[in-house]
Amino acid sequence: MYSAVNTIWVLLGAALVFFMQAGFAMCEAGFTRAKNTGNILMKNLMDFCIGTPIFWLLGFGLMFGGAGAIIGGFDPFVQGDYSAILPEGVPFFAFFIFQTVFCATAATIVSGAMAERTKFISYCIYSLMISAVVYPVSGHWIWGGGWLSQLGFHDFAGSTAVHMVGGVASLIGAKILGPRIGKYDKEGKPRAILGHNLSIAALGVFILWFCWFGFNGCSTVSMTGDDTIIAAGRIFVTTNMSAAVACVTTMLFTWIRFRKPDVSMTFNAALGGLVAITAGCDVVSVEGAAIIGICAGIVLPLAVEFFDKVLKIDDPVGAISVHGVCGAMGTLLTGLLAVDGGLFYGGGASFFLTQCLGVICVIAWVAVTMLIVFSVIKHTIGLRASAVEELEGLDIHEHGLPTAYADFSQSTSMTAVAKADAYPEPYHAGQNEVLEVVQTVAQPAARAEGQPKLTNVTIICNQAKFEDLKSAMNGIGVTGMTVTQVLGCGIQKGTTEYYRGVPMTMNLLPKVQVEIVVSKVPVAQVVDTAKKVLYTGGIGDGKIFVYDVEDVVKVRTGEHGYDALQGEE
Repeated sequence: MYSAVNTIWVLLGAALVFFMQAGFAMCEAGFTRAKNTGNILMKNLMDFCIGTPIFWLLGFGLMFGGAGAIIGGFDPFVQGDYSAILPEGVPFFAFFIFQTVFCATAATIVSGAMAERTKFISYCIYSLMISAVVYPVSGHWIWGGGWLSQLGFHDFAGSTAVHMVGGVASLIGAKILGPRIGKYDKEGKPRAILGHNLSIAALGVFILWFCWFGFNGCSTVSMTGDDTIIAAGRIFVTTNMSAAVACVTTMLFTWIRFRKPDVSMTFNAALGGLVAITAGCDVVSVEGAAIIGICAGIVLPLAVEFFDKVLKIDDPVGAISVHGVCGAMGTLLTGLLAVDGGLFYGGGASFFLTQCLGVICVIAWVAVTMLIVFSVIKHTIGLRASAVEELEGLDIHEHGLPTAYADFSQSTSMTAVAKADAYPEPYHAGQNEVLEVVQTVAQPAARAEGQPKLTNVTIICNQAKFEDLKSAMNGIGVTGMTVTQVLGCGIQKGTTEYYRGVPMTMNLLPKVQVEIVVSKVPVAQVVDTAKKVLYTGGIGDGKIFVYDVEDVVKVRTGEHGYDALQGEE
């Protein structure tokens, strides 16, 4: 007898977990550089599209096709009878799609840690292997009636089964792959490589947070009975509490540590809190969820720094720390904080030790299998893109996509550093290359006697002061100006800030360059007015440069000098 409400609940959860693919795609794209955006979006699409038929062909049977201690069974195309494992009132296909989207989530986690330097074909292959074997086998241990579930291991919605599996695979892959070009200097100190679009990354985090209510809440796979209904509400609350507290904790932690709250790390903390609570969201109290959030908020930034600075493992989006570290930690904390059976609630050490055993064994399984998979790929078709492909971007080389952002320029500052590291030797023209320099000297028209002198006043100022400057210039009769957004620094070389815990010397700061050619208005009045408007007394108020102008030509009329700068009456 099927239950409409239970079936709808499971299908709603499947839809929300599927939509997490959009959140992962946006997070990864936002935290990496624009030249690889198309490649990242393509990978997040294809790991779901590859994983779906592979899980149908092989993975689902290995996970649920029997009651063996190690694997379920071999059931290609899912032809067997699964009625014994189906949730109450839920038809097979609803349960099948629910499990499929969870499998795809484990596979997509790896994409971010190995972003910006992995061959697309290699990504497709190891994503296939995760969906076919790696995730289903450990998933059977935990959810399919395998040996861990028989011991009483508790992972309600997948801190270990999904997230830690993806996190450990990310760790192995990123280590074998090596860091991005330019990530570390010659002394091994990490450089900050900024993500190109923090707005997209933030939207991805909010999408994931929203979908996590389906990831955790709908894992009850039922909405029948008062106890289940109450449990679903509690799961929503504990899920939300852990994420929120983790964000606050990381914000305060980075504020104290770096003197300013780190934006990208705080976004990561939201995901870390969600990952950590996923194992025990059904068995911990609200207070316990807050404690898990605090732990995640402290451990997350420390883990990011540890992998980046100590182990020299380049993880552009923090996937190893978010999913691997927080997934393991949340599973262990469940053994301590579970209201019924947790060590801190008088349940004894047995449950906690089972949680420890499960985490250790799943880490070992994923590490060994993914080490084999990545090593085989590396020594056959190759795992890493070439230096040229990496520097110029995987979008153009892997997909023939010049840019994912037509009409928008891309930042090249880090590319310049990377090229310097990759090609330290000076460039010399080849045998068949000709480097020709043509120098031309303009012949200005002589200034007629009695005509006012022409002077170029160039003002470099903070962006926030531009509107005030423009109004002040208009007030003294200056109506023509050329405005350019530029990057630059003075003798102070900018200020040192932190990005994801890495010192970042901001040698090039955003400024506005205003050029005014003065004829009627006295130059001294222009300079004095600009000084009054721009002055704050602090470093970075700007500079004013004054140059002589030999001639000006109005293209439309051919007028020279003073006349070329005058408007028509």
